[in-house]
Amino acid sequence: MTKGLIMVFEHRTMPPEWAPQDWLWIGFPHDVEEWPGILPRAQDQIAAFANAVAESGQEVHLLVRNDANEARARELVSDRVTLERRAYGDIWLRDTGPLVRTDGSALRCQFNGWGEKYLMAGDQTIGAELARDAGLPVVESDWVLEGGAVDTDGTGTALTTEQCLLNPNRNPDLSKAEIEARLARDLGFTRVVWLGDGLINDHTDGHVDNLARFVAPGTVALPRATGSDDPNATIYADAAQRIAEAGLDLVRIPSPGRIVRDGTIEPASYANFAITTHLVVVPTFGSPHDADGVAAIAALFPDRTTIGLAADAVLAGGGGFHCASQQMPVLPANL
Repeated sequence: MTKGLIMVFEHRTMPPEWAPQDWLWIGFPHDVEEWPGILPRAQDQIAAFANAVAESGQEVHLLVRNDANEARARELVSDRVTLERRAYGDIWLRDTGPLVRTDGSALRCQFNGWGEKYLMAGDQTIGAELARDAGLPVVESDWVLEGGAVDTDGTGTALTTEQCLLNPNRNPDLSKAEIEARLARDLGFTRVVWLGDGLINDHTDGHVDNLARFVAPGTVALPRATGSDDPNATIYADAAQRIAEAGLDLVRIPSPGRIVRDGTIEPASYANFAITTHLVVVPTFGSPHDADGVAAIAALFPDRTTIGLAADAVLAGGGGFHCASQQMPVLPANL
C-alpha cells in the first residue's frame, strides 16, 4: 500500500491521517489527580513520543499547562519540540483539539467529557483556541462528537462504533440516521461504516481509533485475538464481519492480548498508532506480542519509518499516542 501521495479533495471533508501534515499537537500530562502514581512515567512516555516525531523531521507543538509542567517538559524534550503554554484539561487532543477540514476551516463539535465522566476546565475551549491561533476559521456545531470516535480514509468513508456514537450519554435525541446526516454535513462523510462495540473498559465508550483504523483508501487494519484469553476476541470477530460486509479490504494486526493493571483489564491496542509525516508511532505495553504488532503495522506503511514506544502509563491514564495528539494537515491550497 502506498501512502503519502498528494490527494485532491472534491468536497469539504477531513484529510486522512497519512496526508501531508504541517505539524502535530501533543498534550503533556500535568494533573496528578488524573494520573495518580503514574504522572512521571506518563510524562516520560509522552515526551519520548514528541521527541521521536520531532527527530523524524516534523514540527511538534507540545502543550504544557503551568510553570512546573513546562519545566518538567523542558527536562525531557529536545530543542526541536516547541512548548506552548495553554489552558487545557487532560491530554486527549484527538478529542478536544480542532478537526481541520479540507476547506481550511476547523470544526468544533460540542464536548461533554466523554459522556460527562471526565469534565476538566479547558477541554471545552482548547480546540477553538488552537485553531484560531493557527489562522483557521472555527465552525461550531450543535452536537457532541470526539475526534477519536471517527476514522476516515479521505474518500468520504468513515468508521465509527455504535457503542460510542449511539450512546445516550452523547446525543440522546439523535437517531442513527440523524447522526449520519450530521457527519455528512460537518465532515463530508458520504458513507458511514458502523462497527459494534469498542474495546472492553475503554474510557471513551468505544472509540474506533482504539479498534480499527484506515491505513489506505478502502483498507482497514483490525486486531486479531492473540491467545484463548484475549478479552476482546468477540469484539474483533464482530468488527471483522462488519468490515467485510461493507466491502472494505481488511488487514489483521496482532492484539496485545490480555493486559491487566490492578486487577482490571486494560483497553490496550496497537491500533492506537499515530501516523505522522515521516513516522508511525505504535504504543507498546510490555506484551510478548509487542514486536509482532509493530512489525505488522510497519508493513502497512512502507514509505514511513515505524517504531514502537512504551505507552503503558499513558494507557493507564485513559488513552494512547493517537488519543494524545492531533495533526495540522497541509491544506490542498498550500500543496
